[in-house]
Amino acid sequence: MLPQRNSPIQKNGNGNQGCYLAGISDALGHVLMALLDIQQVRDVDQPPIYLIDHEPNAHVLDDIHRIEIDPAIPETQRLQLTRARVGQGYFRKQVILLDPICRVTGVTDTRLLIASHIKPWREASNSERLSGYNGLLLSPHVDALFDEQFITFEDDGRMHVHPSLSRDVLDRWSIDPDKQVGRFRSEQTSFLAHHRELFVRKATSV
Repeated sequence: MLPQRNSPIQKNGNGNQGCYLAGISDALGHVLMALLDIQQVRDVDQPPIYLIDHEPNAHVLDDIHRIEIDPAIPETQRLQLTRARVGQGYFRKQVILLDPICRVTGVTDTRLLIASHIKPWREASNSERLSGYNGLLLSPHVDALFDEQFITFEDDGRMHVHPSLSRDVLDRWSIDPDKQVGRFRSEQTSFLAHHRELFVRKATSV
């Protein structure tokens, strides 16, 4: 996302000493703002609201680039989608408002929890990407299992565990596969059904 000419950073990662001021693309600006969890520059010196979040990897940056170049996305929605993809902003707040607890571990300190999409980002529409009903607030280790479809949930809160997942992992992470995590909202059922489909595909491919 860096400019081809007059870039503030060279390709080898070093700063460009010959560049005093540099313009950057809106996409890169959105990434930086999302990482800092700021709406405007004047907020930059305030402490971050969230302690834990995903590091933006190549897939995330590619998705953000797609958002930036899509002419069908209104400008007002562009930043919301970018921040949601990084794991902050509007989507996270909607998930917290709906269910401010990790159903599996019982942790209630939202600073330590990840807002995870139920229906994966790549398969969701823009409205689904921002919907709080398409999210669960999970402890980081639970999020890792849910995100990779090693666990999934029925609408009534029953948990399913992928056959390849060692019971030793669950024991060491204090995850009870027989725990009822509570019935989900009716608005979440279609998203959970999609996640279960991915879980079944993963299970049958073992």
